[in-house]
Amino acid sequence: MIGISDKNAPLLEPLKKTYEIEGQKITFESGKIGLLIDGAVTISDENDNILFVTAGFKQDGLNEKADFFPLVVDFQEKYYATGKIGGNKFQKREGRPTDDATLSARLIDRPIRPMFPKGIVNDTQVIVTVLSASGERELGFWGIVGASLTLMMAGTPFEGPVGACRLALMADGKYIFNPSVEEEKSSILNLLTAGTSDAITMVEAAAKEASDKQMLDALAKSHEIIKKIIEAEKDYLSLYKDKYGIPEPKVVYNLPNADIYSEIKEFLTEEKLEVLYDKGKKEFQKELDNLTDLTKEYLLGVGYNFEDENQEKYLDENSIGEFVYKRVKEVMRKNILQNERRLDGRKLDEVRTVSGEVSLLPRTHGSALFRRGLTQALSVTTLGGPDDTQVLDGMMPETEKIYMHHYNFPPYSVGEVRMLRGVGRREIGHGALAEKALVAVLPSLEEFPYTIRVVSEIMTCNGSSSMASICGSTMSLMNAGVPIKAPVAGVAMGMIYDEETGNYKILSDIQAQEDFLGDMDFKVGRTKNGITAMQLDVKIKGLKLEVFENTFAQSKGAIDYILEEMLKVQPKVAESLSPYAPLILKISIPVDKISAVIGRGGENVQKMEKDYNLRISIADDGVTTITADSQENAEIVIEKIKEIIWEPEVGFKGTGIVEKIIDGVGAIVAFKGKTGMIHISKLSYKRVAKVEDILNIGDKVDFEIVEIDLAKGKIGLKRILSEAELKELEELKKQKEAELLKKVGAENKEKTES
Repeated sequence: MIGISDKNAPLLEPLKKTYEIEGQKITFESGKIGLLIDGAVTISDENDNILFVTAGFKQDGLNEKADFFPLVVDFQEKYYATGKIGGNKFQKREGRPTDDATLSARLIDRPIRPMFPKGIVNDTQVIVTVLSASGERELGFWGIVGASLTLMMAGTPFEGPVGACRLALMADGKYIFNPSVEEEKSSILNLLTAGTSDAITMVEAAAKEASDKQMLDALAKSHEIIKKIIEAEKDYLSLYKDKYGIPEPKVVYNLPNADIYSEIKEFLTEEKLEVLYDKGKKEFQKELDNLTDLTKEYLLGVGYNFEDENQEKYLDENSIGEFVYKRVKEVMRKNILQNERRLDGRKLDEVRTVSGEVSLLPRTHGSALFRRGLTQALSVTTLGGPDDTQVLDGMMPETEKIYMHHYNFPPYSVGEVRMLRGVGRREIGHGALAEKALVAVLPSLEEFPYTIRVVSEIMTCNGSSSMASICGSTMSLMNAGVPIKAPVAGVAMGMIYDEETGNYKILSDIQAQEDFLGDMDFKVGRTKNGITAMQLDVKIKGLKLEVFENTFAQSKGAIDYILEEMLKVQPKVAESLSPYAPLILKISIPVDKISAVIGRGGENVQKMEKDYNLRISIADDGVTTITADSQENAEIVIEKIKEIIWEPEVGFKGTGIVEKIIDGVGAIVAFKGKTGMIHISKLSYKRVAKVEDILNIGDKVDFEIVEIDLAKGKIGLKRILSEAELKELEELKKQKEAELLKKVGAENKEKTES
């Protein structure tokens, strides 16, 4: 908090400085807005993007017995930032965070959380608000930089600074720092990293089958940029400290009592903990509960009490489980580091048993159950038409998604009983990661004109469920007949790191307990040819590039095995779609005919949709998509559209229906979406007294176009004579010719006689 007065004392001048990073100018400013919060900074760039970042650090009213760090990060998108009113007809305020805002909040949280000391219980909040945005670039990584700055300004025990970098690798091998959204789409690797001057602490990547070398080189390049950003942070923080000072708030910790832990450690020998090895998840928890009960009895026996806080050897009974788990974690980590012995007996690079099944759900368009160990993901694919795309209407310009991946993690998956609530940040994040992994191999709209939604239901979970959803979804897409370019599998890699020696062991396919006791959660999705998605979170102060290189190499072996097992279940893309999937047919119409096809107020399209139970979508370029359950109905509608866009020509012959009779004038005939008139004089080869003598309303009539008046929009027709009429006409002609010959002969005879 900057020292100010509510009275007439002048405010201090704001602190503002601009830095150049990779040719782009970035400006930090403090002391202008947000004057009562512990730390506040505005970050702006040359593209009209402005972020306001604050950090609050609570010092009183704390839950001092909390067993977690109460850090909350919020990312606020504001409609006004891009000049939008937004919302819907009835609500113009910003509503719940969009998925993009939620993912940005997670991106900021992940690299800063490990940089706080263990045991801290001060409520800490970081809020990132977008005040102005060009709509051309993603802003989340600047939120990481702002969070790092404000947490240090607030005097928190944050062990920063932490820098961040978004980097795109283009097809020509060039890197682009802070790329535009369009540059990200055309890149072969879109990488977001965060880290300290020494190491990388967080990675989020989407790629088009990038090689390990491309990924490693991009990580090295991004770390170089991170170091430059950190130098800017250090410089600005020094200026801030000189101008405003940095407070020294009260930091509260809840750390295990070392003496009590020493006694528990002595009781829980490594031999006693052997019962936890080679057990299933339920059996492990049962044995852990037994060890906790034994430890409680032991502590009671050596004089501890769990009721009277005033006694010297008082211990909160609820904390015993934490002490026991700390000891379990210590022994398990030691066994992995020293003996390469994992909890379930696997080798360090060994993947749990993989199995699967497809076509479980008969009425869905594609389904697959993927199982790795105890973890199960049921992935279901649904195909739709152009009208089923998801419209993203947030702060950024409106866009559409044709592929959606949704991840659900119900309580029964981990054997819990709790309320079902809305989708949480974790579920949104896991769904987005699986989506990234598969987008790279999806067919184009020209190749496969369907909107695709995949839902991964985690049925049972013992770790790596997000990676199981990638595997299950690949099988489900293939089962649905989606022509993906290559199958993708995912695996979660872990690591145990010894801070004293620098020794580490990488674990393939970590299960739940290894995730909890380890130092790294390194998720990677890849095909046989390369990486499509990656996500890294660490509990230590970052990773060197050597660890990335070794992890990539080890993950490839795991992926190869998983892909092999997946393809045993679903060897290739299904040759045909489900009979319950919609049929999509396309027709291209001239742009100047779009309004004619749609009709006044949409009447043509609406009538066809209602009459034939289908959906019609017309793009601005005239590409028209018909989504139907019946091929016959779709083909009928295509013929109707062809009739509407058809241009008549003189000489065209066809069949129409008489719509109207105009007495003494002619008949109005409907044909191919048009109308024309057969004048009474063109109904027959002989004089017609009444139109009804030849045609009546509802009659079919063969015609030929004889005249087109573009100015008046009129089409003149003549009736094509029937075979009987043609014969009659032919006879009449012969009769007239005979009469003519007879007359000529008679005239010649007269001339001769005379």
